[in-house]
Amino acid sequence: MKGKNLRYLNENPGQVPRMVRAGFLLLEHFSLPAFTQALDTIITANLLRPGLFASRTFGLTEAEVISDLGLVIRPDARIDCSVTQDLELLVICGGYRTALKADDAFIHLLQAAAQQGVSLAGLWNGAWFLGKAGVLDGYRCAIHPEHRPALTEIAKASHVSSEPYVIDRDRLTASSPSGAFHMALDWIKGLHGKALVEGIEDILAFEESRYRRIKPAENICVSAPLREVVRLMDANLEEPLALEQLAGYAGRSRRQLERLFREQLGTTPQRYYLELRITEARRLLQHTELSQVDVLVACGFVSPSHFSKCYSAYFGYRPSKEIRLIK
Repeated sequence: MKGKNLRYLNENPGQVPRMVRAGFLLLEHFSLPAFTQALDTIITANLLRPGLFASRTFGLTEAEVISDLGLVIRPDARIDCSVTQDLELLVICGGYRTALKADDAFIHLLQAAAQQGVSLAGLWNGAWFLGKAGVLDGYRCAIHPEHRPALTEIAKASHVSSEPYVIDRDRLTASSPSGAFHMALDWIKGLHGKALVEGIEDILAFEESRYRRIKPAENICVSAPLREVVRLMDANLEEPLALEQLAGYAGRSRRQLERLFREQLGTTPQRYYLELRITEARRLLQHTELSQVDVLVACGFVSPSHFSKCYSAYFGYRPSKEIRLIK
């Protein structure tokens, strides 16, 4: 237990840690889950080692901002170039319904922040605004699949990845709430090491079996287009993408995609996607304390009855009968 308890202690007693200042720019209809996942990780780090981070919220104006869940947030301040120079990290918080438009003042602010040496991050479709400002040129980045074509169109010098999150030097991007959590963890790990991150995971109950799962694309031998589709499926379990969307992202027609799945995986895209979601649901039921309702929502099922029917058909028993393996 000694090593475990040391996670919660300051590694250098008497030495004041350098405070890292993070700002969160909340755009209209920003993803509240993605924002809170990233912010919660930072706040939890401060619980373990006080004074590591300071965080503030900003708006493009002084008005309140409505999140994707309809909750109204009043940012701490209006953002401008005078406040960005005091930050080490600026996070652009977008969302599914956040409009892809940025005026000249916003673009100039992002460019100025980059010139000031501020690390820039984007959540959900936040990477689009970074790409629009030209500060993703030469970087790898992640964005929600719905907005990948739009980002690819304006940021031709960037590599737009299908991964849930990407940290490439001083650019951090995440395509989902889960990606935002892992992005924040990796960022903190780079600053303060593995021990602190393990402590954060302990408090937030994201044990190994819960927050890390085997990526299917890493364990199947398939062609590059099909591998891309499988990665997209795996990154979008909570809000499953339509077959036409998957085909479009892979640059294939629906019929071509169905043929790839049939020839290389011996199944249909719909069946494979369902198996990914139902397998993840079982893992969550076995290894977390999430309720059945939380699990079915996290895995993209529309109702308890639909979830129970699919689960029973796949495993032979209802999800309520699943054995919890957490200690």
